[in-house]
Amino acid sequence: MNTTQMPIVSLRELTHDDAEDRYQWCLDQEVTKHLNMPEKYPPFSLEETRAWIDMCINKSNGYEQKAIMTGEGKHIGWVDLKNIDRLNKHAELGIAIGDKTYWGKGYGLAAMGEMLHWGFGELGLNKIWLRVEIDNEQAIKSYRKMGYVEEGLLRQDRWRNGEFVDRLRMSILREEFSHEKV
Repeated sequence: MNTTQMPIVSLRELTHDDAEDRYQWCLDQEVTKHLNMPEKYPPFSLEETRAWIDMCINKSNGYEQKAIMTGEGKHIGWVDLKNIDRLNKHAELGIAIGDKTYWGKGYGLAAMGEMLHWGFGELGLNKIWLRVEIDNEQAIKSYRKMGYVEEGLLRQDRWRNGEFVDRLRMSILREEFSHEKV
């Protein structure tokens, strides 16, 4: 995939105004199926969502979370780096396109590319890794397209709907990342 086919996205700091979008997205169980969230409905109240965003804004929860914006300025999801290990220069990536009308159109890849560029450049990381459920085939395909490689299988790593689910651990190194891929 080359840059001419990729949608334009930007990442911005979260604002309190993002809480309503996030809350609405989390009401959709198709959106939250592969996200690590409490097994209750809704997974979070609007007040809990606001409190989470406040912690992200204040950098008090260990997350470097950004809002994903389309080229037209529409808020469609979030991407973050967490479990940041500054000594060993690696972090875990998480991403969600909450607005399903943007699924399958390259917005996740474009946003991931922006976050990798930021993590390797601004944070000086050497490796950015992630965990993905083995039945999340579309995500795995996207991660491979970005240049992620499998490091191993994390057996029974997530409790989902009353059973344990295996996850893959995948990573990309700074030297492997090419922003031109996206």
